[in-house]
Amino acid sequence: MAVHIRLTRRGRKKCPFYRIVVADSQCARDGKFLDILGTYDPKCDPAAVKIDTEKLNHWVGKGAVPSVTVRSLIRKQAASAA
Repeated sequence: MAVHIRLTRRGRKKCPFYRIVVADSQCARDGKFLDILGTYDPKCDPAAVKIDTEKLNHWVGKGAVPSVTVRSLIRKQAASAA
């Protein structure tokens, strides 16, 4: 079982809101997940990214692999915090 950190879509039509979750790689995009790490709201100006870094480090330490999009969101949050 490969574990990935990825986005799951919430919100209504044409108004997306995403959760950053830890899920099995074989589960559907909006299916079952193991843990919620944060949120991403692209409709805000600038886009709002909130990630719980303790949970993120815990799952990465266990071998979870972030998707390309989540990796870029982590970098954006780190750059805005610095």
